[in-house]
Amino acid sequence: MRRWWTAVAVGATAVLALAGCGVPAGVDRDLTDDWPAFPAVEGFVPEAGVCHATIQDVGYLSGYSPIDCSTSHRAETLHVGTLTGADAGRGAPPRAGSTGIRTARAECDRQVSKAVGADWRSGRLQLSVVFPSALAWSGGARWFRCDLSEVTSLDDGSITARSDSLRDALAPGSPLALGCFEPKLSKDDIEEMRPVACTAKHHAEFVGIYPFPDVAYAEFQRNSLRAHKACRGLIATYVKVPNNNDLQYRAGTIIYHPLEDQWKDGDRGVQCFLWVEDRTLTRSLKGAGNKGLPVR
Repeated sequence: MRRWWTAVAVGATAVLALAGCGVPAGVDRDLTDDWPAFPAVEGFVPEAGVCHATIQDVGYLSGYSPIDCSTSHRAETLHVGTLTGADAGRGAPPRAGSTGIRTARAECDRQVSKAVGADWRSGRLQLSVVFPSALAWSGGARWFRCDLSEVTSLDDGSITARSDSLRDALAPGSPLALGCFEPKLSKDDIEEMRPVACTAKHHAEFVGIYPFPDVAYAEFQRNSLRAHKACRGLIATYVKVPNNNDLQYRAGTIIYHPLEDQWKDGDRGVQCFLWVEDRTLTRSLKGAGNKGLPVR
């Protein structure tokens, strides 16, 4: 009871004071219009150019502990983007195969390739697109991280710990760049592509990335010969030989392509390799011309 009465007493005193006194100059009796506006709330946005000790599938704030890239780490954020438009207007982070994740993936492909100095798929690298958690999304977060990691080999996607940045990682002469290989075959299937120095005995060499058209994965599988034909064109450019009907008698092709889940998320990069079965190579065929890759 005392608290209630005290409140009434203070209120009554205030009313009496306002009623019994004049208004000082500059006072308009409006108690709301003279307060400064509160600044807009800024949500958390991760940094680019930092590294992470572990791989994150979802960008939980509780798990965000960036470290210097000179220390041991397994992922590096090379770019941070923002979803806009219809992709940002949805009630939850993008799901696998959605337009939102494909939009983010395309931006990550461009920005990460620019950062490493070549298409990131032309090296022993793995790209991950990381979105905020559902709770952060409901609070307005619309960022996405483009995280890059080094992997063991073409056939082993295990993440390799690093202690330096991946910026310019695919500059000429990089040990991460795909080069020459000795394929292990089982009939027409590739069991393994063992990397070797181009001066060592080998039968295959990486020539480039073919961006396959945006079709369903099932259609890609039905038309995989289209990828092989396109790779022959990359061989012609790489070796500097004519891209004509004779090319199929110069070299065969080996392709590595994204898995179905990666394909649905927008990865269309097909890795192309020239392959010679009837002779052993001991040098790179880049720019070798007709003498280096004759018609057989």
